[in-house]
Amino acid sequence: MDRAQKEKVVEELGQIFESSGVVVVAHYAGITVAEMQDLRARMRDAGGSVRVAKNRLAKIALEGQANASLADLLSGMTVLAYSEDPVAAAKVAEGYAKDNKKFEILGGAMGETALDRSGVKAVSEMPSRDELIAQIASCIGAPASNIAGAIGAPASNIASILSTIEEKAEAA
Repeated sequence: MDRAQKEKVVEELGQIFESSGVVVVAHYAGITVAEMQDLRARMRDAGGSVRVAKNRLAKIALEGQANASLADLLSGMTVLAYSEDPVAAAKVAEGYAKDNKKFEILGGAMGETALDRSGVKAVSEMPSRDELIAQIASCIGAPASNIAGAIGAPASNIASILSTIEEKAEAA
């Protein structure tokens, strides 16, 4: 890799560190190509990405970044899992680590906040952006459906009373 290519990689990594909602750093020693492709596919489905980069170049890209504490995690065979959604990459990484013991999560960063192993686990247990939107929408819609049910209830009660009276009149 010549100097221009290295500078391009450093620039790309810098953009990843700057724009990602969460970055997870993990060791991947012993993972086969098929297993790595599986991880990439899972991450892509969740809206994230996986990047293997030279630690030295990643450390250069981290200089001056808010999440520069990630540099301490970059040793050995490391892989970066990242996503704009602050939860997606952590969820996928945790799920993959459960399925594959060779994938060892070291830590990560969520914005300026450094995460250790337990921090990444805690982030992965949070609801995703889409889940939060669904919860908020259901909270907003619940009062309206309750009001509609209350307004419609007297009419249905009157209708059932009238049908009962009609049935008694026919029987007599």
